[in-house]
Amino acid sequence: MKYLKGLLNFYINSSIHVALAAYALTWVTLIQLHLEYEESSLYFVFYGTIVAYNFVKYFGLVKFHHRKFTSSLQGIQIISALAFTAMFYYVIQLNSTSLILAGVITVITFFYAIPFVPKRLLFDEQRNLRQISGLKIYVIALVWALTTVLLPIINNSIEINTDVVISFVQRGLYVIVLMLPFEIRDLKYDNLKLATVPQKIGVRNTKLLGSALLLMFVLCEMLKSNTYLEQVIITAVLSFITLLLLLLASKNQSNYYSAFWVEGLPILWLLLLLVFG
Repeated sequence: MKYLKGLLNFYINSSIHVALAAYALTWVTLIQLHLEYEESSLYFVFYGTIVAYNFVKYFGLVKFHHRKFTSSLQGIQIISALAFTAMFYYVIQLNSTSLILAGVITVITFFYAIPFVPKRLLFDEQRNLRQISGLKIYVIALVWALTTVLLPIINNSIEINTDVVISFVQRGLYVIVLMLPFEIRDLKYDNLKLATVPQKIGVRNTKLLGSALLLMFVLCEMLKSNTYLEQVIITAVLSFITLLLLLLASKNQSNYYSAFWVEGLPILWLLLLLVFG
C-alpha cells in the first residue's frame, strides 16, 4: 500500500495526471467539432503540459510545497527531460500558425513563473503573473482554452466560427470552475493579497459562483449549431458531477481531493464522449 501511495504521489507531482487532463480536453475539442484523432496536437499538449507545469512548480513554487516534493525531485526532472524531448518531436509537426500560438502560450507560461512584474503591483519578491492580485485563475483559464481548443483547431486548419468561439468561452468557464476547489483548499496557505476568489467573496459565494458558471457552461453547449443531444446530456452530467465536487470542497480536503479527483474530471468528460457520444 505504501508503494502504491508513493507511485500515486509521483504520478500527480510529476504532472502526468494534469497532462492527461489537458490531453483529454484537447481530444474533447476534436470530438465536439467532429474531427479525426490528430496525434501532433494531442501529444504536443500532453508532453508540453508536463514540461510547463513542472517548470512552473519548481521555479515559482512556494516553500511548503517544495519541501514536500524534494524526495522525488530527481525522478520528476527525468520525466520532465523525457517530456521535453517528446514535446520537441511533436512541436515540429505542427503547422506554422500553430507554432506561433504555441509560442504565445510558452511566453505566457514563462512569465507566469519567472519574476518580471514591477514590485508595486505585488505583495512580495515573486514578481510573476501568478502573484498579481486576482489574476492567477484567469491566466490559467486563458492558457487552457488556447491550448485545448484553439491549438487543435488551428492545427487542423478549421475556420474559427461561432461554435469555435462558444467552445473557447465554454472551456475557459469550465477551467475556472475546476480551479475553485484548489483555491478553497489553499485558503489556509495563500497570502490575502493574492485576492483569490474565495478570499474575496468567501467559500459559500465561491460555490454559488461556480454553480452559476456551470449553468453557463451547459447553456454554451446548447447554443452551438453543430452539436448533438448526446453531447448536451453528457455536458449536463459532467456539470452535475463537477458541481458535487465543488460543493463538497473545503479548506481541509484530503490531499487527493482536488489534485486527483477534481483534476481528473476532464478525463471523465472524454470517457463519457467516447462511450456515449
